[in-house]
Amino acid sequence: MAECGRKALSLLEAARSRYESLQISDDVFGESGDDSSDNPFYSTSGDSDSGDYIAEVGEEDQQQPQHHHHHHQKRGDKEGSGHRGGSGGGGGPPGALSRSQAEEEGWTETLQDVTVPPFKETYGPAQKMTSSATALDFFQLFVPDNCIQNMVTQTNMYAKKFQERFGSDEGWRPVTTQEMKAFLGFVTSTSVQRCESVLSIWSSGFFSNQSIALKMSQARFEKILKYFHIVAFRPSQGSNQGLYKIQPFLDSLQQSFSCTFRPSQTQVLHEPLIDEDPVFITTCTERELRKRKKRKFSLWVRQCTSTGFICQISVHLKEGTDCLATLKNKPQLHSLVAKQLCQNISGKNTIIFTGPSITSLGLFTEFSKQDIYCCGLLSTRKSDCTGLPQNMLVCSSTPAQRGQSRVMMKGSMSLISWYNKGHFRFLTNAYPPTKQGIIIKRKSGEITCPLAVEAFAAHLSYICKYDDKYSKYFIFHKPNKTWQQVFWLSISIAINNAYILYKMSDAYTV
Repeated sequence: MAECGRKALSLLEAARSRYESLQISDDVFGESGDDSSDNPFYSTSGDSDSGDYIAEVGEEDQQQPQHHHHHHQKRGDKEGSGHRGGSGGGGGPPGALSRSQAEEEGWTETLQDVTVPPFKETYGPAQKMTSSATALDFFQLFVPDNCIQNMVTQTNMYAKKFQERFGSDEGWRPVTTQEMKAFLGFVTSTSVQRCESVLSIWSSGFFSNQSIALKMSQARFEKILKYFHIVAFRPSQGSNQGLYKIQPFLDSLQQSFSCTFRPSQTQVLHEPLIDEDPVFITTCTERELRKRKKRKFSLWVRQCTSTGFICQISVHLKEGTDCLATLKNKPQLHSLVAKQLCQNISGKNTIIFTGPSITSLGLFTEFSKQDIYCCGLLSTRKSDCTGLPQNMLVCSSTPAQRGQSRVMMKGSMSLISWYNKGHFRFLTNAYPPTKQGIIIKRKSGEITCPLAVEAFAAHLSYICKYDDKYSKYFIFHKPNKTWQQVFWLSISIAINNAYILYKMSDAYTV
């Protein structure tokens, strides 16, 4: 048992050190107040399908609604029927088990150690770059010349077909590879300039950039932008695929992510922060804002918690007959997304962290058969609670003390209820429930917690900090077409991944 504990603590040592050095925000567990909206792991966007990473904070406080903000009162109204039933023996979340049913299913308060086998891979860059490699060299690991040449070919094909149908365009000439690289560079520059329109580069205003404006005229850029395509024509097979214009590029990008980097043992599945258009929203009138179209897709990622490298992306349309939204419910959708993101990590003893919308006993049990271990935050409002003991999901009539926790186990799976100004619930088979950890708070010092809670806070907080920093440098160009939105977002991810590889190489020190 002692050796098992040492292994678990060793697994967290690097993450704990990083967690302390980052001065993690108190918002990780809602200590700074009720509103944690500044943290992208609590809510990605207003219409996001991802679950808020904040759990049912202050559930007992629902009996005192006068102390809550308005939006928390509304949440209490939705959750009240399920949570209030806890002390009175009433019903809990759908699918939850009564005490007798839980005992029959094997849930017990008798705890045992859990050991995760050693990780079967070393993590880091999969190929060594020379010390003379440039930033562009790292980017072209993901978007090589043959990929850019395909953009040239498809753009010219589309322009030709378009003009055959709608009439010739006297100002058009076939685009070249060098022009396509310049075109990509112009749009990419908006990630730094943060300008509303890429055309501002040629203006005389604040966002003008004469140093690159000389590389291409505005008229030529607009022509390329008009005809720009990744796939010019709908393929004969899979014609109902809504992302057919971008799918070959996404497949190529995914393959390059897998070939260039090996992630660490700990990874997270989440929907990263994607701003609709922050500058536009803060500067436009309400009437103009209503005209702005919402994103018609959601993007999920599997991300290395040691480096921030995004290992895999999964894009899903929110509308159309071929979109995943046609599934019966969101837990079913999110479970399918999680399986797609983890299909390449079976048998490696990877540990994944998940938010409430993904966390479920059924999914975690299925992953454990593939040697994928899990640690996820539970929400009685957003999670699929099927098969979980009801008495662990509702509030007890006895007031809880800060740092107090209750645990029940079924096999190697632990269901944890931990209190810190509200109940936070976790489901895990990756960390022993018998081992204790600590949450470090700037205001209140150390708070005891199960090891799984500390692990979740450490790894998720690093990713939160990473996304909060680098999402500010996503390409700011906002086209109206969905496939183009996905393309430029994917390019942004490729640039961030390239920068991570660059920082881990000899070229960075030189």
